[in-house]
Amino acid sequence: MITVALYNLKGGVGKTASCVNLAYLAAKDGFKTLLWDIDPQGSTTFYYKVKPKDAHGIKSLISKDANLESAILSTEYENLEIIGSDNAVKSFDIMMEEMKGQKNRLKGILKQLEKEYDFVFIDCPPGFSALSENIFNAADVVLMPIIPTTLSIRTYNMVKDYFKEKELDSSKLMCFFTMADLRKNMHNEIMEQLYKDKKFFQNYIPYLSDVEKMGIHRQPIEEYARSSYAAKCYHDLWTEIKEGIVE
Repeated sequence: MITVALYNLKGGVGKTASCVNLAYLAAKDGFKTLLWDIDPQGSTTFYYKVKPKDAHGIKSLISKDANLESAILSTEYENLEIIGSDNAVKSFDIMMEEMKGQKNRLKGILKQLEKEYDFVFIDCPPGFSALSENIFNAADVVLMPIIPTTLSIRTYNMVKDYFKEKELDSSKLMCFFTMADLRKNMHNEIMEQLYKDKKFFQNYIPYLSDVEKMGIHRQPIEEYARSSYAAKCYHDLWTEIKEGIVE
């Protein structure tokens, strides 16, 4: 089982859109796939038309004797199941509290799924916290979507510094560009600069209206715009990621 955490220190970088589409493409390729929406905004849950869970259930979900199977819901897509978000900020606070001082709690919880799934994709909340440290320890790949802007370079370097400070395995950190606009000199220059860092996949996701329409259709892009350039970009990115992480 390969656990892929979609993460960025800041929000609004296309993290959830990428998580939704990459999990869908993994399932379409025949991999048994689980998608866990840990972001309190619950956008992944919304896109897959799953009703949010009640907040009181979160504590049992992340307890030492947690039974994740009771929280797993089916989607309308073959090979793809989901653990939806909770519908209250309180549940996120509970999760944060439970993870304090136990940096391997999430890793232990996910271990019970290793014979059930080929891939687990986690839609992560932004920021640094006890929960994010748990996610970084549990994941095989921490996949960062990065907009090619000056601020994104800063946040990328902050994440690398955090990995070093916490003595996390930096080889887990892999990146790709999103919302890229090659008509902008700055985007081109930053992409050229960061591609020298071997952590970046070559394929990227441009700034495209079809990606923004996910909120209207509440579906992965390939379901409503199969022949679009956006669908092709995600397909090409997934192919490159898959070749890079599947043995």
